[in-house]
This record gives sequence, C-alpha cells and structure tokens, in this order.
Amino acid sequence: MPKKVRLGLVGSGGMAKAHLPYLTKMEGVEITAFCDPMRYKADKLAAEHHAKAFDTPAEMLDSVEMDALYLLLPPFAHGEPEREAIERKIPFFIEKPIGLDLALTREIAQEVERQKIISCAGYMNRYRKSLHRGRELLQNDPAALVFGGWIGGSPSPQPGDDSIKSWWVQKSKSGGQIVEQCTHTFDVLRYLCGEAVEVFAHGAHGFNKNVYMYDIDDASTVNILLKSGGVANLMSTCAANGGGGGVSLNLYSHDTTLQYTGWEHSVVIRRKGVEGVEEIKGEPDIFGVEDEVFISAVRTGDASAIQSPYPDAARTLELTLAANKSLETGKPVSISAS
Repeated sequence: MPKKVRLGLVGSGGMAKAHLPYLTKMEGVEITAFCDPMRYKADKLAAEHHAKAFDTPAEMLDSVEMDALYLLLPPFAHGEPEREAIERKIPFFIEKPIGLDLALTREIAQEVERQKIISCAGYMNRYRKSLHRGRELLQNDPAALVFGGWIGGSPSPQPGDDSIKSWWVQKSKSGGQIVEQCTHTFDVLRYLCGEAVEVFAHGAHGFNKNVYMYDIDDASTVNILLKSGGVANLMSTCAANGGGGGVSLNLYSHDTTLQYTGWEHSVVIRRKGVEGVEEIKGEPDIFGVEDEVFISAVRTGDASAIQSPYPDAARTLELTLAANKSLETGKPVSISAS
C-alpha cells in the first residue's frame, strides 16, 4: 500500500470539481478538508467527501493534519494561501493563473525555491504527448513563426451569480482573457519555443454590449519576439458567437510544421523529407495525468516529473501581464529572458 497522502483543498468551486473525480480514485489519497470564503461551498463538498469544512486556509491548516494542498482559487485571491503553505513547508498544487500581482508572485517563487517546497502549477498541457513530441522536434529546429490563440463567445454573467462568470468579466479580478484563459496558450508557447524578450499588444472594445460588470478587452492580438529570434502572434476574443473559433497554435520551423487544435491540443505534424503526416490526439483526462504527477512527487519527494513548478509558472504570468501592460500603454514591453 503506498504512503497515504492527505489533501486539503483551498477553493471549492469549478476547479475543485474538475480535480476531485481523479483525486478520489487514487489509491492512498485522502481528502481531509475544504475551505472557501463562501462557506456553503466548502460545506457541500465536505459533506460529499466525508471531510471537514473551514472558512480560511489558516484555520484549516491549524485544525487538520495534511501532506499537501490544492490551491484552486481565482486570480485575485492569491497570497495568503501560498504563504500559509510555505510557512508550514507543505507541498502545493496551484491552478493557473497563479495571481495578478507580479511582485507578490516573485516573492512567493523565491521562497518556494529557497525552502525547496514541492509545487506544481496547473498548466496541464505540458503533460500532453503532443507537446512532448513538438518540443523534441523544435529543440534543434526552432520555430521562426508562431500564431494561434483562443477564440470564444460572449460571457453572460447575471446579478447574484457567485460563479466564475461573476469575476471573469472584471479585469481587476481576472486580469482579462489573456491572463485568465489564453494563459494556457502563452504557456504552451514558452514550453515549445522558450522565453520571450518583448511583447506589443493591441486590444478591441465596444463589441460586447450591456454585459453585467464587464470591463475586459473584447479581443486582443499580442506580437511576441522570442529569445530564439522567432516571432509569434497570439490572439484572443470573447466576442465571437458565430462559431468556428476554439483553441489553436501553429508553429513553422525550417523543416517542421506543427498544427495544434482544440482544448485537448491534438497535433498534426508535417516534416520536410518525410512522407505523410504524423498525428497525435490530445488526452481527454489530462487533469488526472497532472494530478498523478503531483501526488507521486508528494509521496516520494521526487519532483523531477513536474513540468511547471511555481517559479516557472511565474514566468508565464510575467508574459501575460506584460501583454496587459502593452494594451494599457500602447507601447512595447521588454521582458527579462534569463
């Protein structure tokens, strides 16, 4: 029987419900507690999983022994939970994006590294076979041109809604579509192509009308100069209701073409001198894959299989916040590529 791993979940919303089906099926994993400022959400999940419910991370950690935390929080709610985990040297899984305050995020990243705390950010696409294959091909044949993005329909929050819809449309709480949603595509770009050195973004407004509490960009296009010398353009919109959108990323190197499609990041690969195409379908259970990696790291103390530890996820946040800054200023924004 493997070592039991006792988990506490901070946040009892949609992402908790995305991970729980996998966590509850893992041998040797025990869900011990939930906490949420909207206590009724924690109470509901605690009752379903025979666990305890709390209002705050500190209260939960002072009351229940656990081996790891899942921080499943909206972007604006970060800071205290991470500090509580670090103070107690508890490994933590954290959903993306990992915050909105870059200075705070850097501070946390430094402490995570200094204290050698096991951490894992929810950039689940890094565990896909399609991305592993793409990264392998691009190592010695880097992409000269990349374009893609995240194209979706108009949001429809309603007064009194306490779900993601209520905060996603407020830039001060979500960071907007680039930071909260298209962050996955920015992270895939980093994983496949390396770091960026400059971004220059333009935004569109006035297309979504009369949406409750809405103040985010309707659409954006972000031009990115990569340290490798390649260039990328990532687009996003939440104002496309006619269909034909979705998630995509196209990469063109001297000898290889990679065309990723769908949330699952299935890929079609074309290579110079190779007849036919190579196709790799995306895994439908990718949350379970990343959960297995994190739980194994907690159980064994070996974090080498984790593809996106907290300090690396901080670099993706830096890139998306730089895009937001360019939207605000109308100027290019430089990024440290070290």
